[in-house]
Amino acid sequence: MFQIITDACCDLPANLLDKYKVTYIPMFIELEGKEYTDDLGKTFDDNWFLAQLKENKHPNTSQINVGRYIEFLEPYAKNSIPVLYISFSSGLSGSYESSLNAIKLIKEKYPNFVATSLDTKTASLGQGMLVMEAVRLQKAGKTLEETVQWLEKNKMHLRSWFTVDDLKHLVHGGRVSKTQAAIGGLLNIKPILNVDENGQLQNVDKVHGRKKALQRMVDETVTGVDLSLVNHFYVAYSGDEKALDKVIQQLKQLFPKTPVTYYPLGPTISSHTGYGCIAVFSMGSR
Repeated sequence: MFQIITDACCDLPANLLDKYKVTYIPMFIELEGKEYTDDLGKTFDDNWFLAQLKENKHPNTSQINVGRYIEFLEPYAKNSIPVLYISFSSGLSGSYESSLNAIKLIKEKYPNFVATSLDTKTASLGQGMLVMEAVRLQKAGKTLEETVQWLEKNKMHLRSWFTVDDLKHLVHGGRVSKTQAAIGGLLNIKPILNVDENGQLQNVDKVHGRKKALQRMVDETVTGVDLSLVNHFYVAYSGDEKALDKVIQQLKQLFPKTPVTYYPLGPTISSHTGYGCIAVFSMGSR
């Protein structure tokens, strides 16, 4: 048996991961000089954090460094427990590279340690979807090697579509310029974004109005969707439950037999998207 590990960027709730015995590495957020721990809702006050985002406060996040990985992973090496770490995209953070360096250093002390760090090339519930598929495969009796093989083969089929209601946090993260944000605000422009094959967030298009943005995101999601890979939609959101309901209803109208799972965006991801982000994750034919 191997241990599945992920990090807080997967946006799955802590109690769900506990249920399936998946361990996770928290992330840290700094806001107005104070550090907070993103522990997937175990102790973190999500409602308070959403209120800070609505007030246009801009938290800062940090990647997981080598030292924290060593501290977290070394007990598994010491007890000869194989590990599969399912990481936040290397295109969005240096955490994945740090995990590789940590495993290399641990193996110098424990040369028989079996550990794989998998770069999901995605974020939020896209990463969460791959975690849940790893759980499914493990429960079906698949080995660590077989699980990694499936994830590596199919992660490039995972499609992630985002829209945000306010461009200010994209400005803070360097995704759009202040001029673009000002013009976008005046014209009620909403961006359509996805995660590309390198695991990086990219601006795909922009539309007029929130309603059109939500519809466009659903249209992009269902175009070329391949439910034979994973018969499931995942939706992440930061506040704006009315928009969430609209997206879920549209998906259920088109695919009434396909489950739709939804969870709030965690504070690490929503620090970069702001209040009102909606993201849909699915498997596609690409």
